[in-house]
Amino acid sequence: MTLDKKDRAILKELMRDSRQTTSKLSKRLNMPITTIHNRIMKLRKEKVILNYTINPDYAKLGTPIFAYIGVSVDYSAAGPNKKIKQDEVAAKIKRIEGVQEVTIMTGGTDILVKAIAADIFSLNKIVTEKMRNVLGVDKTQTSIVLQEV
Repeated sequence: MTLDKKDRAILKELMRDSRQTTSKLSKRLNMPITTIHNRIMKLRKEKVILNYTINPDYAKLGTPIFAYIGVSVDYSAAGPNKKIKQDEVAAKIKRIEGVQEVTIMTGGTDILVKAIAADIFSLNKIVTEKMRNVLGVDKTQTSIVLQEV
């Protein structure tokens, strides 16, 4: 599917605030409501729009600590004739409570994890007791987020 200028404008507005109605989008983008509606339906059908989500205030939910954790994979951890797969390690990490996002990468870090926690002790538990016990996790490097801009 090729996205044109109108599709991109609709997507940009929805990424800014996915709760906007077609009527509000129509006014903001100076397009007819039916055009907005039909294009959104097309974008959903073509899986350009995968879902709608929210960005909660995690501090108000009791998990104010954010961290990014770089994970190095030991591909030989399963034994001499069996190789660990990066995506399998990532999938196991994704199931850990507190893990928000898991991204497979190239370079010095194999996997980047975004995690939230109630406090430093909870973050420590996520990293040292849960994540480091996943078969294939070799090393982790945790960076705590001081402020999001």
